[in-house]
Amino acid sequence: MKEKIAGLLKDKVTDMELEDIINLIEQPPKPELGDFAFPCFRLAKVMRKAPQMIAQEICDSIEKPDYLEKIVTEGAYVNFFTNKTFFAKDVITSALDDNFGSSDEGKGQTICIDYSSPNVAKNFHVGHLRTTVIGNSLYKIFSKLGYNVERINHLGDWGTQFGKLIVAYKNWGSEEAVKEKGIEELMRIYVLFHEEAEKNPELEDEARAWFHKMETGDEEALKIWEWFIDISLEEFKRIYKLMGMDFDHFTGESFYRNMTDDVVKTLTDHNLLTDSEGAKIVDLSEYDMAPCLVVKNDGSSIYATRDLAAIMYRKKTYNFTKCLYVTGQEQKLHFAQVFKVIELLGNDWAKDGLVHIPYGLVSLGGEKLSTRGGNVIYAEDILKEAINKIREIIEEKNPDLSAQEKDEAARIVGVGAVIFNDLYNQRIKDVSFKWEHITSFEGETGPYVQYTYARCSSILRNIPDYENAINSSDLDYSVLTDAASVDLLKEISRFGAVITDASEKFEPSVVARYAVDLAQAFNRFYTDNRIAVDEENVRNARCAVTYITRRVLKDSLDLLGIGCVERM
Repeated sequence: MKEKIAGLLKDKVTDMELEDIINLIEQPPKPELGDFAFPCFRLAKVMRKAPQMIAQEICDSIEKPDYLEKIVTEGAYVNFFTNKTFFAKDVITSALDDNFGSSDEGKGQTICIDYSSPNVAKNFHVGHLRTTVIGNSLYKIFSKLGYNVERINHLGDWGTQFGKLIVAYKNWGSEEAVKEKGIEELMRIYVLFHEEAEKNPELEDEARAWFHKMETGDEEALKIWEWFIDISLEEFKRIYKLMGMDFDHFTGESFYRNMTDDVVKTLTDHNLLTDSEGAKIVDLSEYDMAPCLVVKNDGSSIYATRDLAAIMYRKKTYNFTKCLYVTGQEQKLHFAQVFKVIELLGNDWAKDGLVHIPYGLVSLGGEKLSTRGGNVIYAEDILKEAINKIREIIEEKNPDLSAQEKDEAARIVGVGAVIFNDLYNQRIKDVSFKWEHITSFEGETGPYVQYTYARCSSILRNIPDYENAINSSDLDYSVLTDAASVDLLKEISRFGAVITDASEKFEPSVVARYAVDLAQAFNRFYTDNRIAVDEENVRNARCAVTYITRRVLKDSLDLLGIGCVERM
């Protein structure tokens, strides 16, 4: 409908592209002001007239088409009232298309997303949840827009900490204990190393020596290191499977370690490296930034070197349009430095093509959560606790479900509740875990949206042959002109614009909030309109609205990385 209205305005607004007109069209704050409005403030400077006068001239010059009920002005706005019957037909016909909400704007383009990136030999803790769910949602959003997306898990699998871990394993570990307890044992001996190193600083020298062996290709050192990686990956993939997520590449820091010499050579050839107390840096003072350390004074590389190597490799391998880095706010300076260095190498694409996507911290809301020791909260504990709490609620609300149905629903809704709680907030804001909110089936929560989807499924299950009815070409759209029906159809019509908005802002919360708005609009529609009525034309039309609501709810949740259940 926006496109149709923009088409009417195009000849009246000569200095604006069609896409710009579409983007300016908005929905008035009150229904009595119309369904769509075009503001004329921007035209005042060009046309040298008052915005109110411009609005009136545009309004008077448009010949009203059948799909509009009337066109009026309200101050500097041209307000459009749609023909409700036409509008219902337009939305339902569009939403019944399997590609509703999709676009081909990304056709032929690749986006790399670097996210999750846990540290090898350490538990997947709650802090990793944010980068993982945000990155996964962005992958789905950009895929919906037609981009080829490379999902990259840049594991923390290289550095002096592995020298420490090998020393700890040699002194206080055993093959049997590591095989039996996995990461739990690796963390135990790693903590023990630090405790012992305070009493015996020579252990630090031993650790550096073992890491040097790794860097120089020592067979024993690399064999132990690779074993630790295998153990960690098995743990991580189990949690990703629980969350319904996967990656295209598990290429951690170590993948780029043999490329760092080329990075140093390239920087040297471009006269960007400066000696500083035995180390090599790129001076960024001209850009009000601290220097970017590239080579340490002992000659070894640092994570910035490997990040530079990763960017060069990804650009060469994938020829990305954008490479997104979903990491905490505390890494803002690091990525600003690395991106500036890439730009200084003469790569103009770095300005828009390299994007750091920061996010806030995780707060525990003062509530005690299950842990496995210390102050570390493990992601798996939160997910399992959410699953258990949802299982109890389902058991109470719907005891007639089979045990298998309850378990499946609890897993999907429980994991979804945690993910939704994270993504509903703007990513830069801190997230708080409060169980009474996260697992509630009321309010702005994942379970509320999932329950609305299940309600739509239940309604349709109880209406025989509804699929044939809604696909017929003779639906009576005139019965969908009441306020609740129109409001719901308006929400559905926004879906494509919501996806575009989320992609431009790198903000999954736009989709999450839309999902709540859509669920609320459907529940108002359901309250005001009985669906299983005797009148066939009314029943079929309302079935069609229920069906497309269900589909768009499912697609919205999928964009967030959340599943749906038919019964709960």
